[in-house]
Amino acid sequence: MTVKITGIGSYIPEIKVTNTEFDKHVFLNEDGTPFGYANDVVIGKFKNITGIEERRYVDETLVSSEIGYLAAQKAIENANIDPEEIDYIIFAHNFGDVKKGAIQSDLLPSLATRVKKQLRIQNPKCVAFDILFGCPGWIEGVQIANAFIKSGMAKKCLVIGAETLSRVVDDHDRDSMIYSDGAGASIIEASDNEEGILAYESATFAYEEADYLFFGKSFDQEANPDIRYIKMFGRKIYEFALKEVPKAMKECLDKSGIEIGQLKKILIHQANEKMDEAIIQRFYKLYDKFVPENIMPMSISYLGNSSVATVPTLYDLLINGKIEDHELKKGDVIMFASVGAGMNVNAIVYRY
Repeated sequence: MTVKITGIGSYIPEIKVTNTEFDKHVFLNEDGTPFGYANDVVIGKFKNITGIEERRYVDETLVSSEIGYLAAQKAIENANIDPEEIDYIIFAHNFGDVKKGAIQSDLLPSLATRVKKQLRIQNPKCVAFDILFGCPGWIEGVQIANAFIKSGMAKKCLVIGAETLSRVVDDHDRDSMIYSDGAGASIIEASDNEEGILAYESATFAYEEADYLFFGKSFDQEANPDIRYIKMFGRKIYEFALKEVPKAMKECLDKSGIEIGQLKKILIHQANEKMDEAIIQRFYKLYDKFVPENIMPMSISYLGNSSVATVPTLYDLLINGKIEDHELKKGDVIMFASVGAGMNVNAIVYRY
């Protein structure tokens, strides 16, 4: 028996925010001093490093649990199942429901419970819970669902990854341009054929790395210090990712018994274009191989970094033919991989 994704769905917000819309922002250094160069220079450097040209934000009426629900509806429809058959709802996020203009996140009840309510599921044995695992949360949720199904605890699981990072960014921090909003959801079930999860790898590095991503005050020294925003040590994250993610990917692939030449696509967390490209290059270098053409579909240039939503959204776009020059065929072997707050890394080798 293998465990596979039988349904996939995503919610991509309609509001497009281009790089030029950051031209009027007052970007500051961590100590509150102004940058020594103009915004067009800041934005140009940002584009060259991250590859991001635009990102998506939710409208002011929506929160993470609601867009997670919208993605879940699509996944359930795609899998053609009765929601009452779902044994577990696993919702991966980082900040809960943050309303527009609010200074607190709302986590009570859990976002998974809220989605269950919105889906109108009556079965009390459909267990709903959240996981906080940084950007790799959706992949980790799929791994948890895999374990539940293989142990006999479940037959069908709904795994959601959703985030509204636009609600927790500091407008005075240039890193705010990276983040976006979105949701992806999947139905996970047992399979009697060879399709599905072939191997997985997961790890948390917290001895020195735990605080590379954190909640901190605004760079504006006059702002309310009790309001916190997502902050990161970008260089440290970059160096960590290049060191640890390729190793995790290799360990996962080696466990699967699949040769690297058999990989058709690698779906990696859409964090930073140059970082993702460097990770893939180092991964193939571990096998003394060159990176094949069209191995890595990307969405970051027009969707930005929506954290836990990037990988399921990318997968949804890929299998529905919405990424130019990329397609999947039945039997193709792919890899999911991610890195994020914690610091966490994970990977899955999967036969489509």
